[in-house]
Amino acid sequence: MRVLLIGLGRWGEKHLRVLRDLGADVWVADVSRERLGWAVRQGVAPARAVSDYRAALAQVDAVDIVTPADSHLTLATDCLEAGRDCFIEKPVTRTVGEGRALVERAAAAQRLVQVGHIFRFHPVTECLRSALASDRIGAVRYATGRFAGFKRPRTDVGVTQTDAIHYFDLFAFLLGREATSVTALVRDYLGREMDDLSFTTVEYGQTPVVVEAGYFVPGTHRECVIVGERGSLVADFGQSTVTAHAGAHRRHGDAWEAVETGVDELKVSGDEPLRRELAAFLHCVTARVQPPVDAQAGVRALGVVEAAARSSHLGRRVSLDEI
Repeated sequence: MRVLLIGLGRWGEKHLRVLRDLGADVWVADVSRERLGWAVRQGVAPARAVSDYRAALAQVDAVDIVTPADSHLTLATDCLEAGRDCFIEKPVTRTVGEGRALVERAAAAQRLVQVGHIFRFHPVTECLRSALASDRIGAVRYATGRFAGFKRPRTDVGVTQTDAIHYFDLFAFLLGREATSVTALVRDYLGREMDDLSFTTVEYGQTPVVVEAGYFVPGTHRECVIVGERGSLVADFGQSTVTAHAGAHRRHGDAWEAVETGVDELKVSGDEPLRRELAAFLHCVTARVQPPVDAQAGVRALGVVEAAARSSHLGRRVSLDEI
């Protein structure tokens, strides 16, 4: 498989490593000569390190786009029109409108698009899906997710679009249903005209999920809790752990009692998520089958982001039908 990697930033470096580990024949493109020089020092042939991605399109089978969100539509359109399948890091585009345009262009070109919602490929997610499928905690009542930590803000999109969006897509995947409405509180404390803190309640049908994202709290937090009728699943994506807590509330006359009946550490194992994700993309390109996270899924997650912004601005619950 001949793959053009566009973008050699921090995350693009990881893509280069994984693509080469997977046996891909990699070309790279970046506007920075310094970054191209770095790629050559990693073993990329100098002739395959280009400043203009268009110069390499005729030489490859597929393209991996790891650039700021505001460039995704233009880059992907050029690649699709050149007949190349595309992997696009999340968010799929800057806006829902751009995302819908991208879906149309991919369909017209009859090319595949996979969006980089990497949490779907995490071993923790696999463990959670297995526990839910086996009815470990009964019917899900609600869930929470926290993607937060003290770090440098991204400069192309706000924190809801870069971090909370992971959970918006993840819970659609885990619960097997799409978001239906959103109530959110969004703040721009740094005055960058992009949000840096958000608290979003997303309703997936009758199941509410509360997601926190922000750049301010100490440490690194990548957790979620899924609460069911007979217990809860507590997951930490950073530590790759899932704990099942069994228990329920029982009524005795006019009183209620919280009865805990056991705690189990569930087995979490598997390859690194990025390797799983890019391997899936390469398989889809070779086998000509639909990707596990297609462009439509990327647009749906982005719709929750836009609904959150609208909800915070209007001070009310927003239906996804409004987006």
